[in-house]
Amino acid sequence: MSKELVTALDALEQEKGVKKEVVIDALEAALVSAYKRNYDQAQNVEVEFDEKKGNMNVYAVKKVVEEVVDPRLEVSLEEALQINRGYELGDEIKFKVTPKNFGRIAAQTAKQVIMQRVREAERETVYNKYSKYQDELVTAEVERQDNRFVYLNLDGVEAVMPQNEQMPNETYHPQDKIKVYVTNVDDAAKGPQVFVSRTAPGLLKRLFEQEVPEVYDGIVEIVSIAREAGDRSKVAVKSNDSNIDPVGTTVGPRGQRVQDIVNELDGENMDIVQWKEDPAEYIANALNPADVIDVIFKAGEDKACTIVVPDDQLSLAIGKRGQNARLAARLTGYRIDIKSESEMDENQDDKSQPNSDDQLNVDDDEIVKTDD
Repeated sequence: MSKELVTALDALEQEKGVKKEVVIDALEAALVSAYKRNYDQAQNVEVEFDEKKGNMNVYAVKKVVEEVVDPRLEVSLEEALQINRGYELGDEIKFKVTPKNFGRIAAQTAKQVIMQRVREAERETVYNKYSKYQDELVTAEVERQDNRFVYLNLDGVEAVMPQNEQMPNETYHPQDKIKVYVTNVDDAAKGPQVFVSRTAPGLLKRLFEQEVPEVYDGIVEIVSIAREAGDRSKVAVKSNDSNIDPVGTTVGPRGQRVQDIVNELDGENMDIVQWKEDPAEYIANALNPADVIDVIFKAGEDKACTIVVPDDQLSLAIGKRGQNARLAARLTGYRIDIKSESEMDENQDDKSQPNSDDQLNVDDDEIVKTDD
């Protein structure tokens, strides 16, 4: 058993990267508990492992005292001096108390400790490897699907994609290779769990970094993304180089760069808009493809505005089922109220017309004040 244990520890260190010293420390601690449990002992004991021979011995640790009160924990100075003339009060002496059948218990405990360390090492390896990929784009292979998850093979590790992270316009088949975004690596009790997504805005950002060198290099910066996965997205970009057009660079020659991303996302439409420091300009750009006549910020309301558009652009500005306005609001962080030009003119006309009742009330008030 001793040779087998030494061999097992060496293999564990080489194959799993688990330091032998770490396993030995855990083994010694486990054997102390096993000794006390199996031999109904409460004294202070230590277990020492011989790394060369693989032998394990149990020692009772006793403190040198003038007068012994608890023989399980103490030894008299007189007895200690018989062992070695150098002992003094307060010293600790180890007495070998290894039971004859302790080898069987030690073998069982060693097996349990090693298996536990192997599992922990595998968990740690997976967690360390994939925690570095969090918020990154990876390619995975579809394995199977149930009513909760799509299960994917990520370099030998199983990743899961929940229903709300799956594209509504996509169907996943076994052995399909798809690009996914790692949203979380959870070091759970049952082992590390890798969660991935096809709907996260971060996936879109990583795809642009992959397809547009200027975005990857930071020359063109993606400021904000608003996405309704599988249908339509708006991406706000700005240039950190005055000589580079951020929208044109991102779209690419003949729209090829953005088209590659559209193809990867199974036809999801892309609106690339230019970010502006001036909120009015930015909001107007965000409502592309609609034209904007005016942006009126609401007094006393934080990040709220009314957008005025030509009458024939109202439906375009709002979008199908309100999608264009909704995405523009998410992109900019403003609450947006869209009105047509004629509607705004009517409102202005109503405000400019005096209300006779109001005027009468004002006159009555003045008369009352005069009489007073």
